Amino acid sequence: MEAIVYEEFGGPEVLRHAAGVAVPEPGPGEVRVKVAAVGVNPVDWKRRYGWVEEFYPTTFPAVPGLEFAGTVDGLGEGVTGLTVGDEVLGWTKTGAYAEYAIAGIVAPKPAGLSWEAAASLPVAGETAQRVLDLLGVRAGETLFLHGAAGVVGSVGVQLAVAAGVTVIGSASESNHAYLRELGAIPVAYGEGLADRVRAAAPDGVDAVFDAAGHGVLPVAIELLGGGEPGGEEAAKERIVTIADVEAEKYGIVFSGVLGDPDAVRAGLTAHARGAAAGTLAVRLADTLPLKEAARAQELSESGHVRGKLILLP
Repeated sequence: MEAIVYEEFGGPEVLRHAAGVAVPEPGPGEVRVKVAAVGVNPVDWKRRYGWVEEFYPTTFPAVPGLEFAGTVDGLGEGVTGLTVGDEVLGWTKTGAYAEYAIAGIVAPKPAGLSWEAAASLPVAGETAQRVLDLLGVRAGETLFLHGAAGVVGSVGVQLAVAAGVTVIGSASESNHAYLRELGAIPVAYGEGLADRVRAAAPDGVDAVFDAAGHGVLPVAIELLGGGEPGGEEAAKERIVTIADVEAEKYGIVFSGVLGDPDAVRAGLTAHARGAAAGTLAVRLADTLPLKEAARAQELSESGHVRGKLILLP
């Protein structure tokens, strides 16, 4: 089969398009899928650099990619509830930048959902839901979401707003109209961020979801009462980052690992249904052929992509 493979850590140049990669065989309890679309994520190139080995250890040769949408192609011993030909979306065990992959967690793909839209959901939906659950945000509260126009951030906005949470979202000014469409109150990045958030939320902020990094954690602590006597430790309990590797330095939770598989599967099923119904959306930036994976990762790493990049095997 065709796949993208890398055999050492490094830049995009370590990725190569290979045509003779062995098709993986499903073991007991495993499912093989014929991949129709692959979501490109920042963690893909961070893994390529070797930056996230703590969370995603690499065995070479490696195939990149966590999320896919495709068709069940083979069933391992003991698999129930799925048949060959079922359309699914989910996470892979063997890498999604390939024609075939062994699936980890899967959910049914609704008939009305495109392959590209389906492949956009697993990572963003699971990450956003996991962080919102860790923060314990509930109806009537106010959430500051840093990096709200990114793929994970925008899904987080939609899930939080649907739950009755007021969302203040930071983004570049070119994305403010987009955030308003999602139901968030936009504020600009940069110096004076804390003051702009306070102006948008005069009654205060209850929790902070950092989806962008760039040194916002001290601002998050300040917003949640870190300047008050004894307020700093209490503030840290309601801040979670998925982007700042210095989280431990501040005593703040860095969340980067999948949650309980049953909960992940249930969430993915719900998010797919929401996407099919038009109540949850991921903005699509571009689609590229699988052989242009290095280019896709370069675009992702540039930080200037507005929406999701999809590879098509």
